[in-house]
Amino acid sequence: MSLGQRLAQLAGRLQEPQRVARFQRLCGVEPPLSRSAVASADLREEEEEEAPLSGDCRRREQQPEACGGPQTPGSDRNQCPAKPGGGGAPNGVRNGLATELGPASPRRAGVLRRNSLTGEEGELAHVSNWPLYYLFCFGTELGNELFYILFFPFWIWNLDALVGRRLVVIWVLVMYLGQCTKDIIRWPRPASPPVVKLEVFYNSEYSMPSTHAMSGTAIPISMILLTYGRWQYPLIYGLILVPCWCSLVCLSRIYMGMHSILDIIAGFLYTILILAIFYPFVDLIDNFNQTHKYAPLIIIGLHLALGVFSFTLDTWSTSRGDTAEILGSGAGIACGSHVTYNMGLIVDPPLDILPLVRPPITVTLFGKAILRILIGMVFVLVIRDIMKRITIPLACKIFNRPCDDIRKARQHMEVELPYRYITYGMVGFSITCLVPYLFFFIGIS
Repeated sequence: MSLGQRLAQLAGRLQEPQRVARFQRLCGVEPPLSRSAVASADLREEEEEEAPLSGDCRRREQQPEACGGPQTPGSDRNQCPAKPGGGGAPNGVRNGLATELGPASPRRAGVLRRNSLTGEEGELAHVSNWPLYYLFCFGTELGNELFYILFFPFWIWNLDALVGRRLVVIWVLVMYLGQCTKDIIRWPRPASPPVVKLEVFYNSEYSMPSTHAMSGTAIPISMILLTYGRWQYPLIYGLILVPCWCSLVCLSRIYMGMHSILDIIAGFLYTILILAIFYPFVDLIDNFNQTHKYAPLIIIGLHLALGVFSFTLDTWSTSRGDTAEILGSGAGIACGSHVTYNMGLIVDPPLDILPLVRPPITVTLFGKAILRILIGMVFVLVIRDIMKRITIPLACKIFNRPCDDIRKARQHMEVELPYRYITYGMVGFSITCLVPYLFFFIGIS
C-alpha cells in the first residue's frame, strides 16, 4: 500500500462519526432511549470492521456504505444533503431517524440553543458528566458571536488597542478563508445517529475545516505573538494558555457532535499555515488602515467584494451570514481605527518605552474598566438592534423580497449580505470610534 493510500485510509478513519460518538460516550453523553439501539449497533459494526480478521476487506466490500459509516474524503457521500426548504434530511442527519427521540429520560437532558434561521433544535441527550458538559459549553462559546463581541472590545477599550486591532485583522483573515474553504470542499457534518447533536446552531454549514478550531488556534497564538516583547510577562504563561485554549475549543466541537476528528486536525493545521504566511503582513495592514488617505474606501470595497465572492460559492446556509458578519465587523473596526487615529482619540505608546509594564490594579482603574465595558456594550448592542430593524426591511423593499417572514427573507443574498455587512460594520465602527469618543466625552477614557 502506497503512502497516499495509507493517508487516505487514515483520513477516512478520522472522519468516521463512530469515533465522535465514542468520544461523546466517554465524556458521559448518550443518545435518547429510542436511538440507543441504533447507535450501539453502529458502534458494534465499526468495531467489527476494525477487527484484524482475514475476511475484513471482503466484508467491507459486501456491505454498502451506510450513512454514518466511514466517510472517505471525495466519495459521493460527502455531498451536503438538502438545504432548508428542500427535500431529504438536513446536513448530518439520517432520513427517518432525526425525529425518533422517544420519551425523555428521568435524568436531566441538556439542550443548547436552536438555530434561529432554520428552526432546528438540539437533541435531548443523557448527560452523566455535567462538569464536562459545562466546560465544553464554555469551550464552544469561545468561537461564537457572544465571545467575540465581548473579547475584542475588551482588548481595544481596556488593555491595548493596537493588539486588539491586529487580533481582529488576523481573526477576519482566518475565519474568511475557513468559511470559503468549507464551501469549496463541501463535506457534511458527522451523521446523526450515531452522533448526538448537542448543538445545531451551525448545523446547516459544511464541516471541513472546523472554523471553531481555526479561531481557537489563531486567537491564543496571535495574542502571544503580538504581546510578548510588547508587554512584560513570563513566556510560560503564554505556553500554558495556547494549548489549554486550543484544546478546549477543539475538543468541545467533537463533544457537541459538530465535527469529526479530521475536521479539527485540518482546522488546526490550516490555521498554522495561514499564520505562517500572513502574520508578517499584519503590522503593514494595520498601519495602512490607520494612515492611508483612502483607506476607508479601499477597506469597504475590498470587504464587500470578498463577501459577494463568498456568497457565490454555494447555496444558502448560515455560513453566508457569518461570513458577511465577519467581514462587516472587520471593515467597521478598520474604518473606525482610521478615524480615531486622525482625531487623536487613541494614541499607541511610542516604541522607545517598550516593553510595557502592567499598571497596578487600583479601585479607580478597575472601576473605569467595568464602566467602559458596561457603557460600551450597551451602546454597541443598541446600535446593533437599531441597524437590524432598519436594514432588513430596507433591503427587502429595495430588492422586492417579501418581508413577512424574516427567516425566509434572510435566506436571500440580497437581504442577508447588506443586513449583516451594514449592521456589523456599524458595530465595528462603534467599537473603535464612537464608543472611544463617548468615553473621552464623559471622562473615562
